[in-house]
Amino acid sequence: MGELEGTYRVLQTPGARLGGQAPVGVSTLEPGQSPAAAAARLQVRVELLDGTVEAFAVEPKCTGQTLLTQVWKRLNLIECDYFGLEFQTLQSRWVWLEPVKPIVRQVRRPKSAALRLAVKFFPPDPGQLQEEHTRYLFALQLKRDLLEERLTCTDATAALLASHLLQSEIGDYDETLDREHLRAHEYLPGQELGNAPGGQTPAESDFQVLEIARKLEMYGLRFHAAADREGAGISLAVSHMGVLVFQSTTKINTFNWSRVRKLSFKRKRFLIKLHPEVHGPYQDTLEFLFSSRDECKRFWKICVEHHTFFRLCDQPKPRAKAVLFTRGSSFRYSGRTQRQLADLVKAGGAKRVPYESISFTEGLRTPASPPSSDASPPAPPSLLGFQDGFPREPRAPDARWPAAERSGRAGDASRAQPPRLPALQPCQGAGFCRVVGSYPPALRCLLSSESRAVGLGTAGTAAGSPVCSPQGAPADEAYFIAEEILATERTYLKDLEVITVWFRRAVAEEDAMPADLTALLFSSVDPIYAFHRGFLHQVEQRLALWKVSAGAPAGGHRRIGDVLLRNMLQLTALTHHFQRLDEVLAGLDTASRRLRRLDALCRNFELQKVCYLPLNAFLLKPLQRLGHYRRLLGRLCEWPVHTDALQVITEVTATLQHSLLRLENLQKLMELQRDLVGVENLVSPGREFIREGCLRKLTKKGLQQRMFLLFSDMLLYTSRGASGTSRFRTRGLLPLRGMLVEELGEWPVPHCFTIFAAQKTIVVAASSRLEKEKWMQDLNTAIEAAKSSGDTAPQGLAAPPGSSEEVPLEQESEGGCSAQGSLDGQGQRRATTTVHVCWHRSTSVSRADRSAAVENQLSGYLLRKFKNSSGWQRLWVVVANFCLFFYKTHQDDYPLASLPLLGYRVSVPREADGVHKEHVFKLQFKSHVYFFRAESRYTFRRWMEVIERASSSAGRAGAAEGAA
Repeated sequence: MGELEGTYRVLQTPGARLGGQAPVGVSTLEPGQSPAAAAARLQVRVELLDGTVEAFAVEPKCTGQTLLTQVWKRLNLIECDYFGLEFQTLQSRWVWLEPVKPIVRQVRRPKSAALRLAVKFFPPDPGQLQEEHTRYLFALQLKRDLLEERLTCTDATAALLASHLLQSEIGDYDETLDREHLRAHEYLPGQELGNAPGGQTPAESDFQVLEIARKLEMYGLRFHAAADREGAGISLAVSHMGVLVFQSTTKINTFNWSRVRKLSFKRKRFLIKLHPEVHGPYQDTLEFLFSSRDECKRFWKICVEHHTFFRLCDQPKPRAKAVLFTRGSSFRYSGRTQRQLADLVKAGGAKRVPYESISFTEGLRTPASPPSSDASPPAPPSLLGFQDGFPREPRAPDARWPAAERSGRAGDASRAQPPRLPALQPCQGAGFCRVVGSYPPALRCLLSSESRAVGLGTAGTAAGSPVCSPQGAPADEAYFIAEEILATERTYLKDLEVITVWFRRAVAEEDAMPADLTALLFSSVDPIYAFHRGFLHQVEQRLALWKVSAGAPAGGHRRIGDVLLRNMLQLTALTHHFQRLDEVLAGLDTASRRLRRLDALCRNFELQKVCYLPLNAFLLKPLQRLGHYRRLLGRLCEWPVHTDALQVITEVTATLQHSLLRLENLQKLMELQRDLVGVENLVSPGREFIREGCLRKLTKKGLQQRMFLLFSDMLLYTSRGASGTSRFRTRGLLPLRGMLVEELGEWPVPHCFTIFAAQKTIVVAASSRLEKEKWMQDLNTAIEAAKSSGDTAPQGLAAPPGSSEEVPLEQESEGGCSAQGSLDGQGQRRATTTVHVCWHRSTSVSRADRSAAVENQLSGYLLRKFKNSSGWQRLWVVVANFCLFFYKTHQDDYPLASLPLLGYRVSVPREADGVHKEHVFKLQFKSHVYFFRAESRYTFRRWMEVIERASSSAGRAGAAEGAA
């Protein structure tokens, strides 16, 4: 298989030299070919993707591209640049045959080498493959990866993939046909297959294989063993998105092409140079060590080819040859890019050849000969294995699919009936089953629980089975709730990686955190992160199965119920780690105030793009996620199934609810401490945050904008710091003890009220009547609570004496207020915290608003309309901290942009907007207008609901009156 052998070899034995009889052999000469010409050619054997071996005659010094061209031509490949040839080295490793080098220079030992056709570039979406023949070959490549255990996945997913492959080869279920075929062909190492919808043509089955496989983490990846700078063993891989780093089978990092500035290698060292603005906690240059220079250079070449193929429009021009000396490698990708290939197919530059599929034993789907004129037209094939209401004759194990059946469903769907299944099959009525051996318990629960619980209709399908959406997803609400669990889980896992990956690197490089605090932090978060990685993987696989079997009986929520129940039970074992987060957050606050290096580390880390929220907010995500599970399960369990999962998570959240409220208050105090200049020890026992927002204070210069912060023991007001900083300078501190709030009657400025403190009286104006009522209500409630508690003065803080607003802070502050004005220059803060948003939108946010925002978080894909055209851009959108954060995909590490929601109004577009699409909602703040389009009616309602609550009624009222 795949050996390079001479076609004619003359052995000069001693007997031949003495005139003895020459040895007799088998001639492989073509008719009319002379022995001399044959001796000058090599017969190269290449294993194709279906397992057959083809021979190709090439010149001894020909390049790999010559052989590749012959293979593509014989297979009639149009989208040929996705494929390459690989050969096996002496170490039994498969490496790519380079197109520009002679074959004999690469395959040095022909007898021990093997060549085979393989897919080299895996696109992220099978829809980018425009030729059906190409998708078929991709499906065969995935079959090979399953057998070689490169495409690692769960047993249920592997069984479903193999079932679709079997459906593509021999059609609908037939017990005799399946058993004969499976005796001769292997699909899985354990040969245990699952359930797939019946009646699919081979083209549809191939597409389903690609659709399922592309969502797997190992899709299209080839591991290359390496080591990091510390010598730890890792694996590197390349995909369409960039360079991936794995530890065992766990992906620990992704370097997207947009972040990479340069790739290079020096002997055994592989170097990745990042853009300065995006390298985050990493160094500018990352270094990985390979076992040899050849391995390192080989991986570098693969990276260059992938980057050129997926990211560039045209292949780069070859480097000019140096006159005297050469510096560096002159290697360049020599084929067409994905863009060029797509343009070629669309323009019709390649001639399409019709073909028909053949089973594995007969070889590839070869071009079909045109039918003769006197041939009778074939009878229309059945959709599900029946024709005209009667069973169709079963195919032989190696029978051909007619070419007309490949591209779509042929025949009349109205006559379609379900396939006839044996009585002892474990799942019935929802398609077909292929079973070899027995199902594992989890797979049996997944694939057969619905059909046993729901009766079958007269047509063989379940009564009331859900209708599929145009995208192929089930239309029942349970599926969309499960998709919401998946989408928010992806975002949550990325949030955990901010701590477990990015902050861990920053701590290791700076060495500014005490060892005991470091151990406490990561020993608490790492087990939580590991659990949710496994949970996310299970949900992804289960939803993939749910989507491809969208025509299954009703009650599809059982497909996710067992996964939820099992994982909610496992969460109870992590209660101790959740409880330790309180100690982690308190320890981080204490150490940051005591150690300047640690405080600087945290401030600098919060400036990184990946840290899109305050650092300590990420430590609350595990506890907040428990509440998300409870609410999502509450909606999912409106159907009477697996309510045990809801009961389990309700008990866990009830146990940790008090701890969560205390931590949310502590986190907010720590956040404000970093945003303020002139106040120390803001975090004090017993102090609770109540409201923050913008009011205009009467000064000698008139009404001036001030940021007011209301706590359970004091009222603090600040102003924006000097230009170039995003921090606020403290202007005054008023204890609540003895405070009185009164509404002003006749006053030229609307919405004014007076605050009488023990040593000072101030007049303030709100932006709207609603804002005024909220501030007065919260102030009066806090004053009454302070009286009942008996507090006399704010603990840890001293009220500054009454003085004018124009006095510098060092003259206005005393006691606990710091006089170090240089704190303004200690570092910038990203202006996405609520105190900055309230300042710019002239609104306020209360503790209740923050709790509502935590409960209403959402993630998913939305289409955003371009402002000056009718086009739409698909973005991954995350709702968090009263903002929309926009990503290109859910795999990105940091957002591209953000949109604060406070003050925005969400509504349905009007006729005058000129947007005539379904599931579109409109966001508007004054003259700023955005249109977003959801994927379904359910997601449209959810986005409207969540954004409505995140924008808050106070912010909308203030924006409305401000616009008026």
